[in-house]
Parts: sequence; structure tokens; C-alpha cells
Amino acid sequence: MIAIAAAGFAAAGLCAVYRVVRGPSLADRVIAVEVALVCLAGGIVIDAVDRNSHTLLAIITVIALVGLAGTFAASRFQERDTDGAEDRSADGC
Repeated sequence: MIAIAAAGFAAAGLCAVYRVVRGPSLADRVIAVEVALVCLAGGIVIDAVDRNSHTLLAIITVIALVGLAGTFAASRFQERDTDGAEDRSADGC
């Protein structure tokens, strides 16, 4: 059962990496990176369950926080980028 779950996370991670490379917009790439991080965290959870180890839980927490911070940063960048486009269109330039 662990092998099936690991294969599922690996397949989802590969699909996410493909979307990061081919994503047409920043929002697509940000979501794909978030999905890849969730797959990585899921894979680490599977490994922790297989080893019956609690030491990997700190790594999962760090991965989740880094993913969250990256998503916030990208959304702020996207928001600032679209605000600048609206300001330029209002000026007539």
C-alpha cells in the first residue's frame, strides 16, 4: 500500500513539474510549485510512516511554511504587477 501511495505522489509531482516548466502564466506556475511541495511532503510522510519515525515531521513543517511563504510572495508580486498595468492604462500610455 505504501508503494502505491508513493507512486501516486511521484506521478502527481511529475505532473506538477511539467506544469511549472510549461505553465503559461505565473499563477499556473505558483499553483504547480505548491502541488509539487504537497507531493514532496506526502512522500516524506509516507517515508516517516514506513520507518515509524517522528523526526521527519519538522522537515514537513518547514516545507509547508516555505511553500506558504512562496505562495504569498508570488501573489503579492502578481497583485503589484496587475496594479501597475491598471495604472498605466488609466494614464493613457
